[in-house]
Amino acid sequence: MNVNELEYNTQLERLPLPEYGRNIQRMVDHALTIEDKEERAKCAQTIISIMGNLFPHLRDVPDFKHKLWDHLAIMSDFKLDIEYPYELVKKETLLSKPDSVPYSSNRIKVRHYGIYLEELMEKAVEMPEGPERLRLVQMMANHMKKCILSWNRESVDDQKIYDDLRQLSNGRIDVDETTVKLLEVRDYMPRKNNNPRQNQNNRKSK
Repeated sequence: MNVNELEYNTQLERLPLPEYGRNIQRMVDHALTIEDKEERAKCAQTIISIMGNLFPHLRDVPDFKHKLWDHLAIMSDFKLDIEYPYELVKKETLLSKPDSVPYSSNRIKVRHYGIYLEELMEKAVEMPEGPERLRLVQMMANHMKKCILSWNRESVDDQKIYDDLRQLSNGRIDVDETTVKLLEVRDYMPRKNNNPRQNQNNRKSK
């Protein structure tokens, strides 16, 4: 064969669904040329069987067969005149742009703490004074310390946590080291296995 006669994928027509390959697309194109409706339907059924064999691990997935018929219609540009066993996806749906993702317009006071911490803080403020409220405040305070440590691994001033709690709650949460005890920096770090015998056993088991 002459090198100039070789077909390169970059020179061929773009496939609607490349995952099925060019041979399947050629089968679909052939089905479009069959004039007899019954023969055309048999050809379509054969194509569906071959398409399904390409992905045997998906056979138990719900609506797998439905998706195959949708894909057949897409590859034929919805021009294959047969009786489809399922209601097909609409061509207009494929061409339409997806809805834009709505982003929250809430302004986060301190970005590295996140909006969820502020929502928790509002709940804590509404709770009556007592052990449950104090536990929630302590949980938030330790989470805040962890957030700061994710930015600065060296150290964190516990007083800053108490000050931020007071500021973010507009003074409604006022605690200090005597009422809310924060974890030590080392408690946030992953623990290392210092047992040499255990480490040696782990290496042998690998």
